[in-house]
Amino acid sequence: MRFLIVLLCFLVSVGFAAPKGKAESAKPATTKSAPAKSSNSKSVSSKATKKTDAQINEQKNALKKLESDLAKKRQELALLETEEKGVLNTISLLDQNLNQTRTYIHELSKSETMLERAIVQLSADIDSLDRKIADRKEVMKKRIRTLYVNGRTSEAKVLYSLLTREGNPDRQVYWVHHILNQDQQEVETLQQLVYERDEKKQMESAHLEDLKKLRNKKSAEEKGLVSQMSGQEKMLKSLKQDQNMQRRALQEFEQNQKTMLALIKTLEERRKKEIEAAKKAEAERIAREKAAKAKGKKPAKADTKKVSKPKITVAESVKGPKCTPLKGQVISSYGLQEHPVLHIMTRNLGVEIRGKRGEMVKAASAGTVVMVSEIDGRGPSVIIEHEGGTYSVYGHLKTIRVQEGKEVRNCEEIGEVGDVASLNGIKLYFQVSEGTQTVDPLQWLKQ
Repeated sequence: MRFLIVLLCFLVSVGFAAPKGKAESAKPATTKSAPAKSSNSKSVSSKATKKTDAQINEQKNALKKLESDLAKKRQELALLETEEKGVLNTISLLDQNLNQTRTYIHELSKSETMLERAIVQLSADIDSLDRKIADRKEVMKKRIRTLYVNGRTSEAKVLYSLLTREGNPDRQVYWVHHILNQDQQEVETLQQLVYERDEKKQMESAHLEDLKKLRNKKSAEEKGLVSQMSGQEKMLKSLKQDQNMQRRALQEFEQNQKTMLALIKTLEERRKKEIEAAKKAEAERIAREKAAKAKGKKPAKADTKKVSKPKITVAESVKGPKCTPLKGQVISSYGLQEHPVLHIMTRNLGVEIRGKRGEMVKAASAGTVVMVSEIDGRGPSVIIEHEGGTYSVYGHLKTIRVQEGKEVRNCEEIGEVGDVASLNGIKLYFQVSEGTQTVDPLQWLKQ
């Protein structure tokens, strides 16, 4: 017996194990399939948890960005309250604050839902692990009871039988190793389950704490939203009743219209100068060719190159297909009408189309981007020049994807619709001018 124990200790210390292919062939079918199933389920669970954690972290970063933007807007609004600023600017900032607060609350609700789902999943995982731990403990109890009753004698007999009978040596060594390591594997499995359970409990506690903070923040923002809406209503009510404020608002509105027309005029003058320069260059080229021909000389290589000449036509509209820049409700039409927010008669140079967060604005037709700028009353804007001196304007953009001087295709995305400098939410300001003369953009799209 002593010889047997020494031999077994030697085998364990050397770390004999059957080659992979032979060991698997020696195992019973049930022993081989069970661990694989457990490993796969654990792997799937781990991947799902990591994916959920990544989504929660991504959402946290998005919330931080929103909080930063919202803080800046609220700071701007606080400065406006201490200074004498324009009526339209104040209403615009109030509206932007409202929209961003609504967006922030929506994102908070989204984060709340994600955390609730993660907590439910963690709770289910913890319950499952508790059951597995209970099962492993029961197995360990039975094992201890068996050892207490029978001692190691029965196992020693099995090991002696394996080592003394004739057979495949690799297979014999594998089973000896398997019997000796069975108890150790049971303990390690139990330890791993307990560790995993504790880890998930910590995650659950952290998520519950985050959820509590999130709900408190959401509640405060919802109360703040009600207060902001009340403030905006008071501002608009006083605007209706205060003639002095109405006059100031109308003056600002008209000044913004003049600024817009002046920009188009500047662009058109620049275009005409380019036409004149091209005509002059072409005339000089033809004169040089005639002079060279009269002298019987061949024109120089540089002279043979034709100068590109822009079309002189100004009133002619863009030919070819046109694209609706944004699909949505037209909330303000072209021409003379009552302003939807100011409730005063105004003359609109373009139209306003209601948009949704994240929607992209498209170029109404192919052309060249001649301006990317912040325009008074229009916010971040893009102006595209089309064939024949036609200009299309896109205002209140949140983000812009194009640069000045770049060619754009028909229906190409040029930016995201937004609410910067808007008085009534997310919308697109869309204007069309043929030369310096504005036209109804909706009718122009149908031509």
